Amino acid sequence: MEVPPVATARLLLHPLTVREAERIVARAPRDGDLWGEGYPQDGDVQGCGGFLREALGCGDPGVFRAYEVRLLESGVAVGGIGFHGPPDDIGVVTVGYGLVPGVRGKGYASEALRALLETARTAGVAGVKGDADLDNLASHRVMEAAGMRCVAEDGLLRHFYLGF
Repeated sequence: MEVPPVATARLLLHPLTVREAERIVARAPRDGDLWGEGYPQDGDVQGCGGFLREALGCGDPGVFRAYEVRLLESGVAVGGIGFHGPPDDIGVVTVGYGLVPGVRGKGYASEALRALLETARTAGVAGVKGDADLDNLASHRVMEAAGMRCVAEDGLLRHFYLGF
């Protein structure tokens, strides 16, 4: 399935193909790939691994895939964002994201997450959930800035949700 990129004011969320995700997992860019310093991070590799398992095991997940976060002006990849798979039995999807340290603190993560939430809403999901370690205050702020609200906390994680 051809999934179009998602543009924001400063970013492009590039939907990854299986081949692109395989290169990220292998940390092996091809000529022409513009990877920012520190990209891919471990979270990008894990997210792409999940996307590959889903795509190879169940088929193309459509919009519910991994996306590379690129700076719109330069095209440089600075992180990843995406869904952990298709909606569950009640229509809820889980999101994850991460940016390289050099671009954090500029509002890019919230901007990317807002765009991904809109993608989920347009695709007809009932809601979106995400979580972050209790001490990851920056990630809590990202989800809150994107409209998600804290709905639970356990000994390890703070859980966020946005219903549609």
